Amino acid sequence: MSNPEDDVEALRCGVLDEGDRPAGAPRVDVLTARDVPLGGPRAMRVRRTLPQRARTLIGAWCFADHYGPHRVEESGGMDMPPHPHTGLQTVTWLFSGEIEQRDTLGTHSLVRPGEMNLMTGGYGIAHSEVSTPNTRVIHGVQLWVALPGEHRDAARDFQHYVPEVAGTDGARVRVFLGSLAGRTSPVRAFTPLLGAEIVVEPRAALSLAVDTAFEHGLLVDSGDVRLIDTVLRPAELGYVPRGADTLTIVNETDAPARAILLGGPPFGEEIVMWWNFIGRSHEDIVKAREDWEASSERFGVIEDSPSGRLPAPALPNAVITPRRNPSTR
Repeated sequence: MSNPEDDVEALRCGVLDEGDRPAGAPRVDVLTARDVPLGGPRAMRVRRTLPQRARTLIGAWCFADHYGPHRVEESGGMDMPPHPHTGLQTVTWLFSGEIEQRDTLGTHSLVRPGEMNLMTGGYGIAHSEVSTPNTRVIHGVQLWVALPGEHRDAARDFQHYVPEVAGTDGARVRVFLGSLAGRTSPVRAFTPLLGAEIVVEPRAALSLAVDTAFEHGLLVDSGDVRLIDTVLRPAELGYVPRGADTLTIVNETDAPARAILLGGPPFGEEIVMWWNFIGRSHEDIVKAREDWEASSERFGVIEDSPSGRLPAPALPNAVITPRRNPSTR
């Protein structure tokens, strides 16, 4: 997925009043998303939670788009022509629909609900993502992972994984990255990560043992969910700093609730993030943009692509500065 925003910092952050928190309970910050259009006149709209001023990353997770459910005959579905990436991994996870992906490795893959596509674009890769003709409703998340400095020029790679369901009393968990609820994903990453879909039955509660070295984010897709002591509404993301050894998740509604749990140790590096590129300096971004516009071999060619390349937007009239998370309070 492509990032069309020039300004990605103007999001709001709601924080639980310290006086309302039980003694010893981890802090939960509530991050709210904003709508962003993707594409042209019939642009599909997504809800973007990361990055924002209050939080740039959760672990190495640096980008979270949440979209749908969109009826394809109304929204036009997903139609992202070939576009580039550097310095990151992309994770596609669907709740409904089907997406066809092509990339400059020669990959031609479909992703369906309960399956994950992970693409590595270190030094440079390009891909396209299009909802298939038999898709009636498109609904899911697109996530990015920042590569650490020593691996930010990693070779192109693609992995497809279908996780088993870990069933617990009142909940179902699919772990697509890392380990949780007795399941471990075999998918390769460059930093320790956690990524999982969690479905909690009506009025049920789930308690998950988690790594105390990780910070976590719970992105709610449906239902009102209480994370520890804070209620999260659909499209909100609850952030929990490192130190928690258990996360309690309670479905406050009379229908199943669904959420995506992300985690990882704090990412200690500053990153420069603009359009679809992640680097460490303004110059990194300028060079990546120049290479894409020049059709450089850095990004390769997608064979048999049904649509033309997506042009890069104009650079801002200012130096793109590095960003990192605010200091922990």
